[in-house]
Parts: sequence; C-alpha cells; structure tokens
Amino acid sequence: MEESIVPVAPVTVLGIGNIILRDEGFGVRAMEYLEQHWEFSEDEVRLLDGGTLGPELLHFVTGTQHLLILDAVSGDGAPGTAYRFEDDAIMAHFQEKVSSHEIGIQDVLAWLTVTDRAIPNVVVLGMQPYDLSAGLTLSSPMEAALPAFAQRAAEELRAWGVRLVPRATANA
Repeated sequence: MEESIVPVAPVTVLGIGNIILRDEGFGVRAMEYLEQHWEFSEDEVRLLDGGTLGPELLHFVTGTQHLLILDAVSGDGAPGTAYRFEDDAIMAHFQEKVSSHEIGIQDVLAWLTVTDRAIPNVVVLGMQPYDLSAGLTLSSPMEAALPAFAQRAAEELRAWGVRLVPRATANA
C-alpha cells in the first residue's frame, strides 16, 4: 500500500461544510470548537477543516484508522435534530445528498473501499440546520448546541481510545 501524501494520524476529525452559508458550516465550526476546548495528542489525532473540499480530501484521510466526520445534516428531523451514522448508513445518507462536499465524501469513502484502503472506523455526527442563508455565523440555536455536540464528538473519540482533556483556559 502506498503512503499518504499528507502525514496522517490514527484518528482524523474532519469538519465539513460551507461556512459562508451560516448553519451549513456547522461541521467546520464544531471541529473548531473541539480544537479550542479539548486537548489532544497531535500524534494521535488530526483535526482537519475540510470545508467544501470534495475528492481532494482523499490525500488527507488515506491511511487513518478512525474518521469522525462532523457536518450539518439534512434529514427528516426538525432543525436541531442530532444525527449519528456509521457503516452502511453513511453511504446511504450521502447518496441522497447533493451538496458538493457531501458528494465528495461519498466519492472518497467509495474510492477507499474499492482500492482496499477502506477506513476501518467511520462515524458521521451531524445536526439538522436551522438557517442556510448567506452569513458567516451560525444561527443562535446551532451556536448554543456546540458544547453538547462537541461532548458527543469527544465521547466518540474516547470510544476509539483517544485520550483528551478539556482545556483549562477554554472560553465558553
């Protein structure tokens, strides 16, 4: 197996979304919140702002053993509904989506699978957005949801054996 072009940690946290469409950027903002409020070993965990990158993400995730994707998720629930997908449910979810980054994630995961490089553990955590209008800030309810959402992400990471501690100087 060839090596990744970019150094890869055993665990990758990938925040995806378009930050200029308010809540569409929730995954990126959640990754930033996690980075600001939790300490990780850089050898163990890589936090990555995937933005709206598509297949380009392949270079950043090939070789990781655990991939936690944070995203705004349009599902059947009301705004603010939290979602968790793993295994086949991830591909089923992304097959129904049309945003460029979601198509990109679907393509990356499919390519890794057909080339025998599938990531052993992939989980998507997401939240149903309230507001997808133009703007650089999350809606108030999505902003308020960040601490609990980051806690869920931390629990996923702990389940994978990641050691993380809250930052003592984190601003709420």
